[in-house]
Amino acid sequence: MKQPLMITQEHIERYDVSGPRYTSYPTADRFVEAYDATAYGKALEQRNISGWKQALSVYVHIPFCASLCFYCACNKIVTKRYEQSAIYLDYLQRELDLHLQALGPQQAVNQLHLGGGTPTFFSDAELSRLMQMLKQAFVFSDQGEYSAEIDPRTVDSARLQHLRDLGFNRLSFGVQDFDVDVQQAVHRIQTYKQVALLMRQAREMGFQSLNADLIYGLPKQTPITFRQTISQIITLRPDRIALYGYAHLPSRFKPQRRILDEDLPSAVDKIQMLSEAIQQLIQAGYVYIGMDHFALPQDALAIAKQQGRLHRNFQGYSTMADQDILALGVSAIGKMGASYSQNAKTLAEYYDFLDQSQLPVVRGLALSRDDLIRRAVIMAIMCHGELSYESIELSYMADFREYFKSELQQLAEKEKQGLVVLEDDGIKVTEMGWFFIRAIAMVFDRYLQHDANRARFSKIL
Repeated sequence: MKQPLMITQEHIERYDVSGPRYTSYPTADRFVEAYDATAYGKALEQRNISGWKQALSVYVHIPFCASLCFYCACNKIVTKRYEQSAIYLDYLQRELDLHLQALGPQQAVNQLHLGGGTPTFFSDAELSRLMQMLKQAFVFSDQGEYSAEIDPRTVDSARLQHLRDLGFNRLSFGVQDFDVDVQQAVHRIQTYKQVALLMRQAREMGFQSLNADLIYGLPKQTPITFRQTISQIITLRPDRIALYGYAHLPSRFKPQRRILDEDLPSAVDKIQMLSEAIQQLIQAGYVYIGMDHFALPQDALAIAKQQGRLHRNFQGYSTMADQDILALGVSAIGKMGASYSQNAKTLAEYYDFLDQSQLPVVRGLALSRDDLIRRAVIMAIMCHGELSYESIELSYMADFREYFKSELQQLAEKEKQGLVVLEDDGIKVTEMGWFFIRAIAMVFDRYLQHDANRARFSKIL
């Protein structure tokens, strides 16, 4: 990759603002309680009645963690009481049964992801039970993607082999940073050697793809220390790398209050970390997928981008089409048809719904035509870095230039700043524009344009 266009202090000051990551549009903060279990049940029934045969993606949220990472914004329960797992599995079975009543049995599945929390909080026997439940409920494709998030502190070679035996073919390792000072500041100590050994063992066991999660913008990080972390991760050659910007929202996430503001790197330093990391990874042979993902050229994610098949969902970039996501577990977010749903966020409420034989959905959103049009535009920008006016016009029977007249006027200013190129037939994100891709997408966010309170979002830089 060539050196990006010069990012000026004006760019940094202008775009050091809060904004969504757009794993969905509309974003989850727009969900409403009026969309409840009844509405979600109707969405499930509609899929069944319509005879829609596209394979499902299944997400299972396992909220438990044995220790607290200060940066974490996930829905988790920090506990040493491992007996909670068996109870949770009982309720997952109840939720699964309710879905099958609405959808019918033997739905095809080509994607499964265990997230958390720490999925490997479950014992081997509990993981086996979970997979048995799912395989009895669904028909899993032989060519599917089946992944689990891994905390390197909680697994060994035997645990990895058990996951492989259960049918998992992809692993995502939570690395974040290798610097000792940074690890101490976020309360997550794991060595490079520990991660390297596990990755080597996973490859020997035949896992098809390994992902490493990294975070820039953590306390005590500097461009120098993060450059070293990137160099170290490159030596491990994970197939994919997710490079997230730390979202510091202590007012929303209590553990983050243990992180001192003065320990956080500046926006200038964060831009430098991101810029240098992109250059290091590209020079090492990785394909820049966009915003926060990289992949080796032979990985399915890189191939999907090259072929224009890239998508984005609640787990980030995906090779799968814009398919329905059946979400199980406390706080899990799913997609069914033209609607989103989210389960209860606390175990007590989640269990209470299921004790009453009700789906534990507490909020969601039925998408309007405007939502669908804007989602298509935002996802094209986030996934492909370009947009054809004609593709939107043919799909939604709308005159793009007229429908998005005010948005195109806003983009004209961003064109002057070197972030986009407005062509006669579409929009293209520039090399520098990828650094500010969230700001470009935000132009098309109707909800955000009318919302003065953006503090609930993380900074886009």
